[in-house]
Amino acid sequence: MKKYEEGVLLRILVDESSRCQGRPLYEAIVFKARELNLAGATVLKGVLGYGADSMIHSTKVLRLSEDLPMIVEIVDTREKVNSILPFLDENVKDGLITMENVSVIKYHHNNK
Repeated sequence: MKKYEEGVLLRILVDESSRCQGRPLYEAIVFKARELNLAGATVLKGVLGYGADSMIHSTKVLRLSEDLPMIVEIVDTREKVNSILPFLDENVKDGLITMENVSVIKYHHNNK
C-alpha cells in the first residue's frame, strides 16, 4: 500500500571534522533528530567536494583527506523539521543548510 504526503527535505552539509560536544557534528545531528522523533535521518559521506574556502576535499589515494564533506538528510513534516532548527543554529558553525518541499511516498506492507 502506498501513501502520498507532502513533506520537507532538510539537507545539512558540514565537514567531517566539525564537532559538537566532543563528537562528530553529523552524529550529533542524527541523535538530536532521533530525540525529537523525526521520521529518519541519513548521513552520506562525500567523495569529492569543496566549500566556501574553495579547498578541494577528496578520497583519492594520493591525497588522504580526513575532512570530507558530510551530508545529513532528514525528511519529515515542516513542523517537525522546524523543531531541529534551533539545535542547528547553535551548533553548525561552518556549513550549508537547505530545505525544500518534497513529495513523500510511504510504502506500508500489511503482513497479516
